[in-house]
Amino acid sequence: MSVAFLGTGIMGAPMAANIAKAGLGVRVWNRTRAKAEPLADVATVAHSAASAAEGADTLVTMLADGPAVAEAFEAASPAPGTLWLQMSTVGLDWTDRLAAAAEKAGVVFVDAPVLGTRQPAEQAQLQVLASGPEEARPKATPVFDAVAVKTQWLGPAGQGSRLKLVMNAWVLALTNGTAESLGLAAALGVEPSLFLETIKGGGLDAGYAHVKGAAMLSGEYPPSFPAGLAAKDARLVVEAAGDDVDVAGARAAQSHLEAAVEAGHGEEDMAVLYRAVLKSR
Repeated sequence: MSVAFLGTGIMGAPMAANIAKAGLGVRVWNRTRAKAEPLADVATVAHSAASAAEGADTLVTMLADGPAVAEAFEAASPAPGTLWLQMSTVGLDWTDRLAAAAEKAGVVFVDAPVLGTRQPAEQAQLQVLASGPEEARPKATPVFDAVAVKTQWLGPAGQGSRLKLVMNAWVLALTNGTAESLGLAAALGVEPSLFLETIKGGGLDAGYAHVKGAAMLSGEYPPSFPAGLAAKDARLVVEAAGDDVDVAGARAAQSHLEAAVEAGHGEEDMAVLYRAVLKSR
């Protein structure tokens, strides 16, 4: 089995490495070649998307957004019958567009965004939210098993992206809520760390709050998931909700993330939205 992996950024690079370590033949490509070069020990670094996809049984895309995925897929021009595992988070409209492009090209399309950030990706502990034709499962399973601790098959293509938006709404609200609680503590003269100490071990506890909260309190934001991509994900959640649901938590996160990005913090971890929550900074 040969895999063409397009997109070796903060998530894609460890995913491609884990697929190669699982014994599958991997060719990688990234628009900025320097980001693919560190994988040369375990995979073949292709000079173009087309050369990566040539002769591959399976195509994996892990890129920033829908337009980037569409451009890479068109450039790759995979052969009819290729299995395409689209693992980027692109929202509902772009998932439909990509599925249509796959059908036109005679490619088998599986919508399979992942849950997790850099560390789970490095540890092959992601969760895959897969949706697509039943006959694709046997061929997709070795790839998913190489990168994930859990794979859910959710029905027709598009269901994976729908659940991913639901999960992202929760993550965004939790991150923003943590920032607001820490910021409020500081404004009220309460030691902010007491918030994290108080929820620890109780019914209100959430490990994610401790991880993001620690970054907020330290003022250090090494990217586990960059603020720029988180802002994009927030926009996708808000767009998907439309007039049906008031996703106030996601809207607040979007506003704070976009402010952080505009201030030059787009490459830092999404926890950097704390800077926007604190109006005095």
